[in-house]
This record gives sequence, C-alpha cells and structure tokens, in this order.
Amino acid sequence: MDMRQCIQNCLECHSVCLETAASCLQQGGKHAEASHIGLLLDCAEICQTSANFMLRNSNLHKSTCRVCAEICEACAKDCESMGDDQQMKRCADMCRRCAESCRQMAA
Repeated sequence: MDMRQCIQNCLECHSVCLETAASCLQQGGKHAEASHIGLLLDCAEICQTSANFMLRNSNLHKSTCRVCAEICEACAKDCESMGDDQQMKRCADMCRRCAESCRQMAA
C-alpha cells in the first residue's frame, strides 16, 4: 500500500470524525452520548497521530497504524448502530477505508 494514500485516509478520517462529533452533539439524544462522542474523538485523535507518524517516517508507524485500524473499526460499528443517518454512514464508510489502509501499513 502506498503510504501517501494511507496518510490521506487518516487525515480525511480525522476530519470526518470531528465533523460527525459536532453533528451528533447538535442532534442530541443517543447521538450525543458520552461513549459515542468519546469514540469519535478517540478515532479522530489516533488518525491524526498515525498520519503524523507516517509523515515523519517514524519507525513506529506500524504500531500506531495497528491501533488506528482497531479504533477505526470500532468507530465504524458504533456509527452504524446509530441508524440510517447520512453523516453516520459517511463516517462509518470513511472509518472502514482508513482501517483497511492502516491494516495494510501495519502488516
């Protein structure tokens, strides 16, 4: 896998997760539950961190990518559990794309 593509996926996932967290807080209810918002913020943070490790060509990028893939997958499942909402679907799709590219980088 091309590292540049993985970096791009991580940066895009970071943005989408932050946008989704803001959208969820506006919607309220189950969308604004602490566990859901926390997972979105965790996902955004690890995506940013993984991108930074790859941009610096750190020898430890495989470790951050492995954790990033795990958190992105959890975030995707959580977003899907919120029902048929366009922002949730967009976030789940982006998290899955990022998880796949990070799994490949970690291999």
